[in-house]
Amino acid sequence: MKVALILVGKTVNKHFVELIDDYAGRVKHYIGFDILTIPELKNTKNLSNDQQKQQEGELILRQLQTADHVVLLDEHGKDYRSVEFATFMEQKMLSVSKRLVFVIGGPYGFSGDVYSRANEKLSLSKMTFSHQMVRLIFVEQLYRAMTIMRGESYHHE
Repeated sequence: MKVALILVGKTVNKHFVELIDDYAGRVKHYIGFDILTIPELKNTKNLSNDQQKQQEGELILRQLQTADHVVLLDEHGKDYRSVEFATFMEQKMLSVSKRLVFVIGGPYGFSGDVYSRANEKLSLSKMTFSHQMVRLIFVEQLYRAMTIMRGESYHHE
């Protein structure tokens, strides 16, 4: 199984880029991991929020393969403690045959078509974070899950 993270729009803060790259590199020591960035839409001033979600949704759906197990990072998703997320990942590693794909949408969320394609929704917190921060938090939590599964000392209870 491989893991992919799909993002809408590039990470602009150089500090976040460095940290995301660092954790992504760490994750790759445990499992195949790719970050796919969908370019931000241009001329969004002329688009409603729903039109923007729809266009971003079409771009997201183009990145997905038929056999992908898709998990949306969404405020209404299931929330896990880090140890529980490690268990979630362990179960997916046993049950997903191709790719486990996590998706961070654009500023207005996901289109109905993306919600329909998703297998699950996951929430990182009840709090709201910037999309830039969510990327870092998710990749760090993925790395943490890998170390928990291996019994390594990164995570402390």
